[in-house]
Amino acid sequence: MKALVYRGPGKKEWVDKPKPTIEKPTDAIVRITKTTICGTDLHILSGDVPAVTDGRTLGHEGVGIVEEVGTAVSSFKPGDKVLLSCITSCGRCEYCKKGMYAHCEDGGWILGHLIDGTQAEYVRIPHADNSMYHVPEGIDDEALVMLSDILPTGLEIGVLNGRVQPGDVVAIIGAGPIGMSALLTAQFYSPAEIIMVDLDDNRLQMALSLGATRAINSSDGKAIEKIMELTGGKGVDVAIEAAGFPATFHICQRILAPGGRLANVGVHGKPVDLQLQELWIRNVTITTGLVSTNTTPLLLKAVTSKKLQPEKLITHRFPLDDIMKAYDVFSQAAKEKAMKVILYAD
Repeated sequence: MKALVYRGPGKKEWVDKPKPTIEKPTDAIVRITKTTICGTDLHILSGDVPAVTDGRTLGHEGVGIVEEVGTAVSSFKPGDKVLLSCITSCGRCEYCKKGMYAHCEDGGWILGHLIDGTQAEYVRIPHADNSMYHVPEGIDDEALVMLSDILPTGLEIGVLNGRVQPGDVVAIIGAGPIGMSALLTAQFYSPAEIIMVDLDDNRLQMALSLGATRAINSSDGKAIEKIMELTGGKGVDVAIEAAGFPATFHICQRILAPGGRLANVGVHGKPVDLQLQELWIRNVTITTGLVSTNTTPLLLKAVTSKKLQPEKLITHRFPLDDIMKAYDVFSQAAKEKAMKVILYAD
């Protein structure tokens, strides 16, 4: 089969490699029909995730058709169309029983990280019964790909960790796919204002079309002042960090109202400057997290009912064989006006 493999920082190749096989009775082999590229894949290629080794197939999102199942798989059979979770969960360990699938003792985020991932023609899915979802009839496959990772990440680590409530003023710093996912899912909870902050006017325009009430271009370095002015000097109830840079984290901690919540979603490759000497007295809460995808069933229902339309985040489509070109486009998102790309093999 063909697969996109990591060759060290800054290096990737589209190569031939053996098709995966069943290794444990709980495995399934899935033929990929649609997948995508995540910002985390770019972090890997930048060398920010040293656990990823030479030759690893990247990718942790996708939809496909079950080709083969192990003898212990009871919920799926060959021919089933499935949504793949970016998180593998055994369903039995201490963390899985708490709903913290991200920290599964025999799983977690392993696809495209510790085992071969989904940017390939086929993928092996461990603990298939707990790590895949049947695709409801009539749902757009492209919308479903957004449910592998970015939508549950935005909801769980951004909106739920930030405890967004009706009437809140929310600021989302970073209008990439994760920030947009937080924007879409924050609207479940009826905040009064959602302020989107980014360097890219094209992304800010998209954010306004998707429900943001205000858009601030931070390229002039005055985002903090503008947000404080918009809020009458009070600050925001929830700041969602969705970019993963020291500068964006700094904005978040400076714009919080007393009792505010800072929900960090971005993947940070460098230390940040935590202004704890200012934050402690203001009853501020800071949360971090790796998505567990325990909200995927909820999100599937929202997509099925058309209350949520994540396919609006898709800007580019490529055949799977053109994945190298797709990476070029996705890595130059501002220039290419790219949000999410779809790679299709069907």
